[in-house]
Amino acid sequence: MADYRHPVNRELIVDAPIGARIADRVTGFMGSWTFIVVQTALVVAWVGTNVYHLLNVSFDPFPFILLNLAFSTQAAYAAPLILLAGNRAARRDRMTLEHAAHQSDVEEQQNEELLRGNRAILERVEQLDGRILELERRIVGLLEAR
Repeated sequence: MADYRHPVNRELIVDAPIGARIADRVTGFMGSWTFIVVQTALVVAWVGTNVYHLLNVSFDPFPFILLNLAFSTQAAYAAPLILLAGNRAARRDRMTLEHAAHQSDVEEQQNEELLRGNRAILERVEQLDGRILELERRIVGLLEAR
C-alpha cells in the first residue's frame, strides 16, 4: 500500500482529478489478466454463438463486423487512456526523483553540519588535551622540585 503522506503520492493520487483517477483504474484493469480472460471469454462466446447460428439469421454474420467495430471502439478509447496513464507515470517518476534529490540535498547539509560539529568537538578535545598535558608537566616539575 502506498504511503499517501509522501508528497508525490499526495499530489498524484490523493489530489488527482477524477479523470486521471478513472484513466488509472481503466488502464490498470485493461493491463490485467482478468481483462484478458474476460475479453477472451466474450470473444469466444460471440464467435461461437454466431457460428452456431450460421445456418439461421445470425446477430453478427461472418466476418463479424460488429465484433470488429467493438474492438476498434475499444482501441480508440484504450490508446488515449494508456497514453494518459503513461504520462502520469512519467510525471510521478520525475516528481519522485526530484523529491529524492531534494531529500539527498537536505541529508548532505545535515551531514556537513555534523562534520562541522565533530570538527569543533575534536578541536576542543585537542585544546583540553594540550591543557592537561601542560598541567601534567607542571605537576611533574613541582614533584621533581621537591
